[in-house]
Amino acid sequence: MPRTTTKKQTKSSKKKGFSILDEDDKEGAEETEDLPKDEAGRRKIKRQYEDLLGIRIEKLAGRILNRERIEKTVEGIYFICVSCRKVCHNLDEGLVEDPENQRNVCNPCSKKGGNGKEHKGRAA
Repeated sequence: MPRTTTKKQTKSSKKKGFSILDEDDKEGAEETEDLPKDEAGRRKIKRQYEDLLGIRIEKLAGRILNRERIEKTVEGIYFICVSCRKVCHNLDEGLVEDPENQRNVCNPCSKKGGNGKEHKGRAA
């Protein structure tokens, strides 16, 4: 059987592939120019979480999404604030952790006293 020849892809055709992550890089490039690399990366990940979760953010409000080890002693935590319903990171917004892990709140919302209730938790 004769083999069919395949066309070799040029570099420009390889770059034309579609990726959701590439679009986010182009959109957020202007706003992250003056931020440190790690903070810009956290912003990008937060935006991806918001896009990925969509309407489920309401259902998951107050929950921890992911824990990451940044250094041996520093732990990064992505969570959804129960008051403002935003994806937050403990190094950026801060975290007031709920003992039952159901009503985690970011520092700005805990200072406001969101929903008129006293938040019982420890600052992480």
